[in-house]
Amino acid sequence: MMKSLVENFSKQLSDAIAIGTKARLTEPAGQISNVLICGLGGSGIGGSIVSELVVANANVPINVTKGYFIPAYVNENTLVIVSSYSGNTEETLNCMELAAGRNAKIVAVTSGGRMLEIAKEKNYDHIVVPGGMPPRACLGYSLTQLFFILGHFKIITNNFQKELENAVRLIDAEESNIIAEARSIAEKLKDRTPVIYATTYYEGIAIRLRQQLNENSKVLCWHQIIPEMNHNELVGWTQKNDNLSVLIFVDKDEYSRNLARIDINKEVIKKYTSHITEIYSKGTTAIEKAIYFIHLGDWVSVILGELRGADLMEINVINHLKSALSKI
Repeated sequence: MMKSLVENFSKQLSDAIAIGTKARLTEPAGQISNVLICGLGGSGIGGSIVSELVVANANVPINVTKGYFIPAYVNENTLVIVSSYSGNTEETLNCMELAAGRNAKIVAVTSGGRMLEIAKEKNYDHIVVPGGMPPRACLGYSLTQLFFILGHFKIITNNFQKELENAVRLIDAEESNIIAEARSIAEKLKDRTPVIYATTYYEGIAIRLRQQLNENSKVLCWHQIIPEMNHNELVGWTQKNDNLSVLIFVDKDEYSRNLARIDINKEVIKKYTSHITEIYSKGTTAIEKAIYFIHLGDWVSVILGELRGADLMEINVINHLKSALSKI
């Protein structure tokens, strides 16, 4: 099932665009001065990615929280977007309740559950996406709605829709190449620990790959960000370890100083592992590049899971955690 969901990613994006264009959102009582996106896991990573993609475009600060609580600044001038695919994520439901207590403008993105019930009871704006799938396989739905919400409240310009549509065409045109590249990358990761590096505004993309490798491939890995890791982690490369396989996301239009850093990092790291792979962006806009990276990374996680003989759908430990928490 997970493989077919990844195969249908472009269709999901197209469906999500149709849902977003039909969304009916009300106007806030006052001027929006900041935005808070609340969500965890597959529902929360969209907030991380979108907040980075629009940083040069958004006219107010956008923050993301992935826990039970909201910042002190949240008030009646805050747009709070709560995203929970199941509608039952307890941390996000708690944030929703706290935001209501601050008279924030609330918009919910969910497929149902308690979140949708509350949104209907309290007359909060909400966008309903199709349910019945693993949240990590529905990033196309949640991420797209964030753009439409930010666009509706004029936090960003409306260019995003055309860019999303172009991204759909890009991954459709590149699908066979994406799968081939993903297989090559997955084979380099088999029986090794992935180390993921990206530059500042691609951290959400790096986290997405890390999470997909955790859940689909059933492996541990880590990520760090350039240039920050040049001030700490790079010093940790002091011992030969060919059990590590380094992946570096590279935007072909990246700031020249970061491209130089990537080259210097490779010179240092290749002394300690021979497994270094650069993953280059495709597309002309930030949204197109992000969608390309996401889809490629999802394919890497699926193919690596198959190579390892993993059950791509199984998340027993998460279910155990939720069951244990429900008894407390």
